[in-house]
Amino acid sequence: MHSILVVDDDPTVAEVVTGYLERAGFAVDRAGDGPQALRLAAGRRPDLVVLDLMLPGMDGLEVCRRLRAGEARPVPVIMLTARGDEDDRILGLEVGADDYVTKPFSPRELVLRVESVLRRGGTAAGERRPGPELAAAGIVLDPAARRAVKDGRELSLTLREFDLLAHLMRHPGEAIGRERLMQEVWGWEFGDLSTVTVHVRRLRGKIEDDPAHPRLIQTVWGVGYRFDAPEEG
Repeated sequence: MHSILVVDDDPTVAEVVTGYLERAGFAVDRAGDGPQALRLAAGRRPDLVVLDLMLPGMDGLEVCRRLRAGEARPVPVIMLTARGDEDDRILGLEVGADDYVTKPFSPRELVLRVESVLRRGGTAAGERRPGPELAAAGIVLDPAARRAVKDGRELSLTLREFDLLAHLMRHPGEAIGRERLMQEVWGWEFGDLSTVTVHVRRLRGKIEDDPAHPRLIQTVWGVGYRFDAPEEG
């Protein structure tokens, strides 16, 4: 049974979310603020955290940062944000959230998002075959182990970053639109395309020698992105 940590200072929201997740077969812990969430996560590392952005004292962005600090394989995070706060959603993605859901939301939608993130991470039932190892430009991805290495150094990638890089490496030299990436990496038929943009920017920061002048993940203006693997030798 997979464990979920729900962090929300609104007892009604936390209770409803917990009920839906438990009925979906998850074990759920609850926290009403950031410090309590960090204590619970340290005591029993959850498989995923559902984290409200607006928390008293320590906000969700800081909680997300601390959850990810020093972890080679960070715990997946789904951020809960207020509708219309696009800057906050982007900030949440920038600090490493794997997904977000805007309030008010359908609890059933949240459960589907949880299952989607876990499935992408290989921790949910019905996982597809991970595929063979990928290697290019000094980067080696092992989809089965969810491990990424560049020039012998392990990369700390979120679930979405790993899947995005794997997808691009499986299609070298091909210009792929953001809509297609959202469908094939996130599994969404529609959504905020800035999600893709932010994840590409974060990924460049981790794999490019000079993220300001990327050589591996190229922007194809008017289309999307292309992975360019340099010729060996």
